[in-house]
Amino acid sequence: MVDNLKYSFFLGCVIPNRYPFIELATIKTLEKFGVEFVDMEGASCCPAPGVFRGFDINTWLTIGARNITIAEQNNYDIATMCNGCYGSLLEVNHQLKNDKQKRDLINLRLAEVGREFKGTAKIKHIVEILYKDIGIEKISQKTKYGRKHKLDLKVAAHYGCHLLKPVKTRPWGNEFEEPRFLDELIEATGCKSLDYKDKNMCCGAAGAVRSAFKEVSLDFTLEKLENMVEAGVEAIITVCPFCHLQFDLGQVEINNIFKDKIKRPFNIPVIYYTQLLGLAIGMTPEDVGLVKNQELLGVPPFISIEPFLKRISGEIEG
Repeated sequence: MVDNLKYSFFLGCVIPNRYPFIELATIKTLEKFGVEFVDMEGASCCPAPGVFRGFDINTWLTIGARNITIAEQNNYDIATMCNGCYGSLLEVNHQLKNDKQKRDLINLRLAEVGREFKGTAKIKHIVEILYKDIGIEKISQKTKYGRKHKLDLKVAAHYGCHLLKPVKTRPWGNEFEEPRFLDELIEATGCKSLDYKDKNMCCGAAGAVRSAFKEVSLDFTLEKLENMVEAGVEAIITVCPFCHLQFDLGQVEINNIFKDKIKRPFNIPVIYYTQLLGLAIGMTPEDVGLVKNQELLGVPPFISIEPFLKRISGEIEG
């Protein structure tokens, strides 16, 4: 457990633009555990590893390093809610700390905007902060005494690719092949994290596949959804907004594009972990951004969360 729970808060792109309630839930929930977030003023896109790194590595390194220097100025490690942001910033940090020649090149570029990468900040995912800095014991204590809702649902944990790999820069040790840390965090809330076929398979969105090859991307998602349905899940728990989008909007797209291929439309509620944790420590659905679907087109959640809300209120018996 870490004593100083204060972090530079990196929002990324997808959360502010698509899922601001993930930011809300994360701030409100983690402050109950003594976590304080400091804004990263002037931060940009991480930049997206599947796009920028694929076109120009030095541009990717420069943009990522500039973001990290903001956290270095804050004197606090970076906390991110997105697997892609986590992977990008973690890899930039690792490369520049371990390659002086590359670091010197990037610092020449950064000098043009009055910045210098020093390598003093660590990059942490919210899941790492919860699991390693706060700890399961403290989370379990708070959920045990704070729970107001009926959180005995059967759910599917989706880890996502960038949270786990490449192994040498991730903090999970030998757990990357059969990880359990997210399952443990989920079960600390009172839910049951189910095993299902190909659990660690990609959601289908990563590496710009969603943008370039939509149907290929959704084919991955379809396979994961079928495996989740077969296991009997009542909700999908994510820790990445892009994975969240792929399961949320992706279900709607699959129901249309593959309507002749699927037995019935998919309608599995998609919940970000800090929303679930907030409920487990006594917060209301409104507190963590779990509100009823509105009539506005193109505004998430795209898949109704009503079954989840009814289930946690006890209106539907498990």
